[in-house]
Amino acid sequence: MVSVRSEQPEELLVPASVKIVVAGGFGVGKTTMVGAVSEITPLRTEELLTEAGTQIDDLAGVEGKNTTTVALDFGRITINPEVVLYLFGTPGQDRFWFMWDELSYGAIGAVVLVDTRRLDGGFGAIDFFERRGIPFVVAVNCFDGSHSYTEDEVRHALDVTDNVPLVLCDARDRESCKAVLARVIEHAMAKLDPAMA
Repeated sequence: MVSVRSEQPEELLVPASVKIVVAGGFGVGKTTMVGAVSEITPLRTEELLTEAGTQIDDLAGVEGKNTTTVALDFGRITINPEVVLYLFGTPGQDRFWFMWDELSYGAIGAVVLVDTRRLDGGFGAIDFFERRGIPFVVAVNCFDGSHSYTEDEVRHALDVTDNVPLVLCDARDRESCKAVLARVIEHAMAKLDPAMA
């Protein structure tokens, strides 16, 4: 992390920025996670689901969902005076994946948020970050009423190795989301310097 100090007597501190992407399938809680942890009112690009999308959007397991992210979610967390964390939430539907490369550019790591009711929604995000070599953490969003599985069962179902951190979280809870983001930063730092692992 680099900070820039001015030559002025009061030494103006310009914080370094760190970027993390929150990705996953449709309806897993990405917008909720960014909103729960952001210190600012998050930027959201949600639109109402329409009749035209019923043939495209699979609402199985999320029948109550009536909006969808069409571009990105954006939030911010000030870690300390020298570091600011920026969160970019991706849209979940396949038809918006063309934006993922731009949203991931410069990211130190990512959260792949999954829902055990719809684990198949995580495959695309896992593949995306594996192919690009971006460190990521799989975060299992523990929804009310969802069946709980062991870490080994989730790993096996998603086909992720032990070197990918897997954590349980509640995307509605600020402290839970902060713990996930801390794990992403730790994992990314360990990838940069294996001695830190």
